Amino acid sequence: MIIKSDVKFIDVKSRKKFYMLENGDVSERQMFNYILRAKNDIKENAFCGIPLSKRLIPKRYKRLGIDNMWKYDLPNGWRLIYTITSPNKAEIIAIIIEWFDHKNYEKRFKYVI
Repeated sequence: MIIKSDVKFIDVKSRKKFYMLENGDVSERQMFNYILRAKNDIKENAFCGIPLSKRLIPKRYKRLGIDNMWKYDLPNGWRLIYTITSPNKAEIIAIIIEWFDHKNYEKRFKYVI
C-alpha cells in the first residue's frame, strides 16, 4: 500500500544535524544525499521501510511515546530510523528519529551485547 506522508525530524537538533551534513566534507555531503533520498522515499510511501518488532523498540524511544519504528537501509550499512503517526485519519506524518552506522544500530537495538 502506498501512502504519502509529511516527513519531519523528531526535534530541532536532529534537523540541524541533517542540514549541517550538506556543507560538510565529501562523506557528510554524501550522507546528506542518502538521507534526502530516504526522506523523499518515505514522503512518497510512509511504509517503504522495514517495520521493527515492538519488543525491539528501546526504552529511550518508548519514553517518548513511540510505539512503532521503521528502518530504512541507507548505503554503506547505515540505518535511518523513523516512526509513523497519524494525528487524524486524513494525515500521516513520518518522523525521522536518527541515523547511524550498522555497528551503532546493532548496539542500540541490542543485537550485539
